Amino acid sequence: MPKSPRFPPSPAPRAARLSARASAVRIIEVLAYPAVQLLDVTGPLQVFATANEQVVQAGGSPPYVLRVVAKDRSRVAASSGLEIATEPLPRGTSALDTLLVAGGPGVDLAASDPALVVWLRRRVRTARRVASVCTGAFLLGASGALDGRRAVTHWSYCTELARRFPAVRVEADPIFVRDGGIWTSAGVTAGIDLALALVEEDLGRTVALAVARYLVVFLKRPGGQAQFSEALSMQSAEDEFGALHEWISKHLSGDLSLSSLARQAGMSERSFSRHYARATGLTPLRAIERLRVEAARRMLSETRQPVKRISQRCGFGSEETMRRSFLRVLSTAPQDYRRRFSS
Repeated sequence: MPKSPRFPPSPAPRAARLSARASAVRIIEVLAYPAVQLLDVTGPLQVFATANEQVVQAGGSPPYVLRVVAKDRSRVAASSGLEIATEPLPRGTSALDTLLVAGGPGVDLAASDPALVVWLRRRVRTARRVASVCTGAFLLGASGALDGRRAVTHWSYCTELARRFPAVRVEADPIFVRDGGIWTSAGVTAGIDLALALVEEDLGRTVALAVARYLVVFLKRPGGQAQFSEALSMQSAEDEFGALHEWISKHLSGDLSLSSLARQAGMSERSFSRHYARATGLTPLRAIERLRVEAARRMLSETRQPVKRISQRCGFGSEETMRRSFLRVLSTAPQDYRRRFSS
């Protein structure tokens, strides 16, 4: 592969600040175990490794020392069958900047290992910050590190995480959540999003953006940091209502009343309501609201159109109606959403 390109040159004062921020060596440990998810380990590692390359090419020293650690073994077989070279678990008191716990099918077995959980509990106290990828949150939960904190995991495991660890405030929607020095992320590729956020915190936006560009990923995903779209969540109903969903997406500002939807689906209102709720888990009214919110948040993050215009185009009718829907679905106002995610 070609060498990663440098980030654009900056004025001398900014370069000096970059050099100062990158001068501290940060040890990053990734905890692995048998049947770990390969990308949970390698995705974040590649982000940090590419950050090292960017800083070195700008004339600095590598800011990160990267280690993959595991209990009682020098190699760990990932769930894909590929083996990962590992180092022994370090002493709980040795210096550490960031501890990252990967997820994977083997996480339950790892979380039931008393010795590993005790080590993790001690290591969490040593690290400046702690992070998990995907179901790695279950291992952090077993250590008590998430008690009383907000956290996220893969969307299909959020309910189980909340059931197993009732002291954790589980949020199902975000790509990643930060609560103090504890970071948790959603499924698999979300570990890359989280690692980019850590790099931005350490080295600044210029380096993080250069890393994202080189890896051909978004520094912040378009449409905001949500795990999956409403259209994706409704794909289980595509066989029965796929044509209807496509029609809805083209008529968000039109008449989407129950009678209109039932007529488009070729059913009576009562029959349509029953079949639709069974197929999607949502009432037609709630589904329309969520699809309108999704369309609006894409426009908020990707365009400069006024909020009033977006509310009209997405079928809300008024800014206040759209604001109430955003608060209900996303727990944030449209203006706040735009400030956070606008590109």
